[in-house]
Amino acid sequence: MKIAVSGKGGVGKTTLAAFLAKWLGRNGFSVLAIDADPDANLANALGCPNADSITPIAEMKDLIYERTEAMPGSFGGFFKMNPKVDDLPDKIAVSCGDNVRLMVMGGVKKGGMGCVCPESVLLKNLVHHLVLRHNEAVIMDMEAGIEHLGRGTARGVTAFIVVVEPGKRSIETAYRIRELASDIGLERIFIVGNKIRNERDEKFLTEKLGDFSFLGFIPYDEALIEADMKGAFPEDVSAETRAAFESIAGKLLKFYQEKE
Repeated sequence: MKIAVSGKGGVGKTTLAAFLAKWLGRNGFSVLAIDADPDANLANALGCPNADSITPIAEMKDLIYERTEAMPGSFGGFFKMNPKVDDLPDKIAVSCGDNVRLMVMGGVKKGGMGCVCPESVLLKNLVHHLVLRHNEAVIMDMEAGIEHLGRGTARGVTAFIVVVEPGKRSIETAYRIRELASDIGLERIFIVGNKIRNERDEKFLTEKLGDFSFLGFIPYDEALIEADMKGAFPEDVSAETRAAFESIAGKLLKFYQEKE
């Protein structure tokens, strides 16, 4: 099972990614969680020990140089466009308990429309390998765009989830992501509504995103906010919230089994 979770900042995509990783890990899967958001905080959401001390791959200069034969931060010149990455999960992934390991990719902070630089090439090849070939459950916490995916990797994604909240900007982001996804042939796109206070919020999302497939709705829960503030996995959520998370995870598992 390979799942990518996206959405605009603050909608709760990292919380959903963390819950899915933990749920799968506790239900017999070997899970590799990937923090592919430059504003990395999946380690905290998973409750990983020493989360703040985890070094993102984008900052591992020696590793990047070893694999690409070019120094990070450099432009132009020659470097390997297809570096070896298949051994990296076993070498540098951090254990977060419950059969979940974590890799933090980090961001490539460059101006302009993109970066054909050593660190960017290594990260994209790593995602390509994980999505296409790695024989385990992979949960990717993405940024709002889909820059980490390409035409080849899209075929390997079981589900691409867009997390939304009741609001215009969140709706606009969902449509933008779907437009980008269609450009690379990614069709398995699902919506999860978060921070739902009442039936009015749920109705708002279903009306505005009526042509999307919904996996479910997560109620507004102070426990999720408290867990985020503490940098911990949200264990003490309400029964309603837990049931919503588990329903979403169960639907994804069923969808995966049917596709298999």
